[in-house]
Amino acid sequence: MNWNSDIIKNLSWAGTINNRAGKQKVADQIVSKIKDGDVIGIGSGSTVYLTLFAIAEKIKAEKLNILAIPTSIEISTACSKLGIPLTSLYEHKPDWCFDGADEVDPAHNLIKGRGGALFKEKLLISSSPLNYIIVDDTKLVDKLGTKFPVPVEVFPSALLHVEEGLKAVGANSIVLRLAGGKDGPVITENGNLLLDVHFDNIYNELELKIKAITGVIESGLFINYNIEVLVASNS
Repeated sequence: MNWNSDIIKNLSWAGTINNRAGKQKVADQIVSKIKDGDVIGIGSGSTVYLTLFAIAEKIKAEKLNILAIPTSIEISTACSKLGIPLTSLYEHKPDWCFDGADEVDPAHNLIKGRGGALFKEKLLISSSPLNYIIVDDTKLVDKLGTKFPVPVEVFPSALLHVEEGLKAVGANSIVLRLAGGKDGPVITENGNLLLDVHFDNIYNELELKIKAITGVIESGLFINYNIEVLVASNS
């Protein structure tokens, strides 16, 4: 899909892209993996956004036929701006996927979801046989939860029930995420709320325990997934 729209044409990344040179190197690594006919799952974040430009250039230069499965409206519109053809999980399974992360521990477990697209990101990663996580070295931590809370997407009517359930599995701080560009809470693309949850200890079974709470759509914990981490150095 390629929309003939000034709104789409004038899209840009909303914030500052830090360590642009390092992220560009990682973007080039991702682009080198693209083959004609690939169906690629595309996550979220500034490094992913930069990579889209390199993908679009390769498609044009080599006349490649690829399809992209995006995780968010932001990435969908960016692909449309750049002429990258889109598809969905209704039609195709990804050959591979790339995405960012908020934290990565030494075992390559992740916290994701600061951008609010955690459900679709986890769905794509779970659907893909090969996943690349692209981060800069500020995202590497010895222990998950060091810098960021765990995002939890919640069905709105279940908010209080989920709060009780999260406390029962070890949460010590639960905050409803408020929006920056609108009054009130963040509303996900699925029409749900987001909680930012701190735990003293993030253990291997915690992801499944959070998901088992009725009303939880998904959590930003990614433990024991099949991923390869590519690091954009800040040095």
